[in-house]
This record gives sequence, structure tokens and C-alpha cells, in this order.
Amino acid sequence: MNLREKIRVINDFPKKGISFKDITTLIGDGEALKVSIDKITDYLKDKNIDVVVGPESRGFIFGVPVAYAMGIGFVPVRKPGKLPGETIGVEYSLEYGTDRLEIHKDAIKPGERVAVIDDLLATGGTIEAVTKLIEQAGGEVVTLNFAIELTELKGRDKLNGYDVMSLVQYDI
Repeated sequence: MNLREKIRVINDFPKKGISFKDITTLIGDGEALKVSIDKITDYLKDKNIDVVVGPESRGFIFGVPVAYAMGIGFVPVRKPGKLPGETIGVEYSLEYGTDRLEIHKDAIKPGERVAVIDDLLATGGTIEAVTKLIEQAGGEVVTLNFAIELTELKGRDKLNGYDVMSLVQYDI
């Protein structure tokens, strides 16, 4: 199946000059969603992954079913104030300002092998922050997996040294 054909492209959204890649058409197609989850799961099967991590909110869409298929746990990465237990966090730079991501302090055990799963790799800033957060918790980032990669934004370059896999690539 050509997953690229299942992704709707909306030009000039959310603002003029942006070519938005809409995953709702992919996840709304049961067969395409299953193929996506199966491909990521198959990629991870020999990597001895202990836990899947996904940033909110679209990382949950792909991460939870992969964790389920592998019979392992899922750790959500959230914005501040969204997790009820004691958290650890990391601040990261945005184009204009900073943001913060958090996980529960006890969510990742030292030495656990982690697969990060998200919908989109663009500039790499969010995922770079997620990797720092996992490493701060004592986890080992084994691989970073995405449904879509916008190659022209060179997010992969920011993640140098990590195994990076994407299902569909766009030049933008």
C-alpha cells in the first residue's frame, strides 16, 4: 500500500506558504492505519525495545497501538501540568520562545530501551527534547520513528547519532 496516497495535503494551512500534511485521512482508513502500525512494529521487532514513548498528542495515535502490538508499555510525554504524578521535564527552544515537556519521574527505568514514535519529523526540536528527557530519566533511546518526515527541514540532522525511520517522506 502506498501510504503517501492516504495522506491529505492542504496548501496554505495553517497559514499561507505552508503545505500541511494531514494524517486524519490516513488514520481514518482502517487498512492504512493497520499497515502503518504493522510497518513500525515490524521495524522494531528485533530491537529489544522495553517501552514506547510518544509526545502528545499525535504521538499517542501511533505509539499506543505499536506498544500494544509489541506487548510493552507506553509512556506519554506531555506539556506541563498535564500529568498527575511527580514529573521530570526539559525545556526546549521554539522559533519564538521556549516550551517544556514532561514525563512521570518513574515512567522509565534506568537502562530501559526506548522507541520514540510520533506522527511527524519536521525541524526535530520537539523530538530532540524528548530524547533528552528519556536520557535524563536513565533510558536508552534506541530508535526514533515517524509516520511522516519533511526532509527539507532537516530534522534528521538535529538527531544525528540516533536511528531514525519514517514511513513517508516529503520535500515539503
